[in-house]
Amino acid sequence: MQDLISMETACGLLRFDPAVGNIARLRFRWAGRAIEPLYAAPWRDEAEAQHDPDLSPAERRLAGDFFCAPFGAAVDPGVPAHGWTANSPWRLREHRPGHMRLALERAVSGARITKSLALAGDAPLLYQEHRIDGGDGILPVSHHPMLHLSGRGRFFTSKKRAVLTPDEVFQPGRSRLAYPARASELTRVPGADGAPVDLTHWPIGTRNEDFVTLVEAPGAALGWSAVIREEEDDIVFFLKDPGVLPVTMLWFSNGGRDHAPWSGRVLGVTGVEDGCCAGPAGEAAARRENPVSAEGVATGLPLAEGRSHVVRHVTGAVPRPAGWTTIADIAVAGDRLTILDGAGRQMLLPWRRDFLKGHP
Repeated sequence: MQDLISMETACGLLRFDPAVGNIARLRFRWAGRAIEPLYAAPWRDEAEAQHDPDLSPAERRLAGDFFCAPFGAAVDPGVPAHGWTANSPWRLREHRPGHMRLALERAVSGARITKSLALAGDAPLLYQEHRIDGGDGILPVSHHPMLHLSGRGRFFTSKKRAVLTPDEVFQPGRSRLAYPARASELTRVPGADGAPVDLTHWPIGTRNEDFVTLVEAPGAALGWSAVIREEEDDIVFFLKDPGVLPVTMLWFSNGGRDHAPWSGRVLGVTGVEDGCCAGPAGEAAARRENPVSAEGVATGLPLAEGRSHVVRHVTGAVPRPAGWTTIADIAVAGDRLTILDGAGRQMLLPWRRDFLKGHP
């Protein structure tokens, strides 16, 4: 097993696992507080799980955030779920304070993929960039950050046009939501028992495993998700260009998997997964008409020799200001990022100008 690669700035610490391409640990520092928003599975250090042939490398080393290409099941049965980007080694190309650049050692649909991770030195922000060069076919992609809550939380997001659950039950016997279903409001998603479920209040159930795809509304300049974690008393947020990543998928894992190595011990974990994909349906679904594409958005990146795609994503976290109970908006302008609450109060952070609107 390769050693973790670390980088640190005044505002954060990151440890990257080059064996499988995930962020094994992320800690932000801001306003006198340290915040660790992401989840790492307890079996990362358990010998039984590490030698289980039924687990993919991504599952054995499950942690933090990782880039999925393809997201879900690949067309090639020899490729593990979420692709080689989450299941095979990355080679370090550049490493300096607050920044690292790596290259995936394997091709993905014939494409070459490089990864850049940068921790801001003046704000609690992680900037990620994945560049995909060449290749062939339609490639569904997504980030896979897994947020951990010790208690309750409130979820806020940029405007969505649709809320979709997959065609099949995500975990038989453990569903809080109805499958398949469509809703236009986060607060009224059809539930397994016939009553609507409010996705803005977490957890949404007890001992449940659920999955839902949120499709971005047309015309948005910035796609964002934010979670107020009550017990941790902080705000964790994720930012994207909705023109590149038009969906946000919520994976609710709250003790709903009884089989090993999960064994009912993954509690209070929610994936907030920004992507361009057909929900969890995989690569084959992304290449044909599907319920997500029917909402008018792309479900994969078109690869071709001589063509490049750049996927950018930002993770941030701040202590919750006194009295804040809602997040009304997140916006970027120039070199400032603004977080607003429902009462009109705002928090300003230094911002890397035009990061999400860059070109290949």
